[in-house]
Amino acid sequence: MTRTRTRSRIYWRDRGGQRRGYGDFRDYADVGGGREALILPGQKVATTDPVVAEKLAVDRLKVLEERRRGRALLGVERQVGLAEFAEYHLVQKARTGQFTEQWLAAVEKHLRTALDYLGAERDLASIRVADIQKYAGYMQQLPNGRGGTLSGGSVRKYLNSLSNLYRRAVAESVVPPGYNPVAALIEKPTAGRREARWLEVHEAALLLESARSHRPERPEMAQPHLYPIVATFLLTGGRESEVLGLEVEDVSFDRKVIAFRPNRWRRLKTSTSHRSVPLWPQLEEILRPYVFGGSSPPGSLLFPSVRGPHESMITDLRKALDAIAVRAGWKAGEIRTKMFRHTYCAARLQTLDRGAPVSDYTVARELGHGGRAMVERVYGHLGQIRHRSEVVEYRVEQYADVLGERLAALRAQADQG
Repeated sequence: MTRTRTRSRIYWRDRGGQRRGYGDFRDYADVGGGREALILPGQKVATTDPVVAEKLAVDRLKVLEERRRGRALLGVERQVGLAEFAEYHLVQKARTGQFTEQWLAAVEKHLRTALDYLGAERDLASIRVADIQKYAGYMQQLPNGRGGTLSGGSVRKYLNSLSNLYRRAVAESVVPPGYNPVAALIEKPTAGRREARWLEVHEAALLLESARSHRPERPEMAQPHLYPIVATFLLTGGRESEVLGLEVEDVSFDRKVIAFRPNRWRRLKTSTSHRSVPLWPQLEEILRPYVFGGSSPPGSLLFPSVRGPHESMITDLRKALDAIAVRAGWKAGEIRTKMFRHTYCAARLQTLDRGAPVSDYTVARELGHGGRAMVERVYGHLGQIRHRSEVVEYRVEQYADVLGERLAALRAQADQG
């Protein structure tokens, strides 16, 4: 590289009464070059020293040429900015028809957050693991809309959306093969599982009774079908999206089953998630008047959101769950839908199938798993109250003695309401 070639790239501008050096690297635009201030490390403004400017220009050229050689060697076809590829990525996802509008909107939100922090024009191949680490730290400070900040699980969802974008970029030779700074950060060994929280049968009965008698002071805060929603969670073991995405036609009162199957509202997690579970007598008693009564769902969704002019899935039950949990003696935040899946499994394992204890495999299939391993390792819990029954049910009258003052306090609240 000749000195003349480097000097020809340097030009000067008057800034604050001083001439400051800039470099013209627009012929390296494919690898991020452009008109750039020549700034020493640790400084914030361009240098005024011609010797330093030449040194900085030489160093910058080396970086750009190395980047271009790397692209040619690895078969990377072109430079693409983060915003440009994010838009393309979302369009391609939508065209497949495999994703719901709700899912696409969530991914768009995740990627927009990345654009705001990392830079919309940032070259995909220039983002490093260190950048993603800082981005993850930034997200942990973002408000969650409920007075707190994003949880670790929410941050991981944001990172997964960005990682998925990089997988497409690799497949289309926009970045080098295997280049994914997000996966390099999040795909690490995790600590062993902690004992999951779940409800004893009598606790589930108390929570269900709280949902049945709940009458919020502010009518606009009411979830009109909270009681059948909680009952469906507790009496099917369905995942959150599975239950909230149920359609009316998924409930068969004739065959006494509820079908979890993919539809236009949501996908299922795995192929074994497509399944039918028993419509237990208690759940039928709750759903039948709901489906055929005056508060029946107006569209195809069994539990539609009351927000917005168009039919859509409920996206967040946390405030409603907090309301019924506090009434029944729990603290806000202690009751979440994940617990209901564990609760159903524990209760189901106590039932009889034609007089014999139900098999782990049957329970696993009802949960949507291909084998019994998850039941044995994760979802199976042994309660303090042992019972044997032909059905899964949580009837508060059966546990009035055990619940004692908690049930009395709940009923007193209902009488006052």
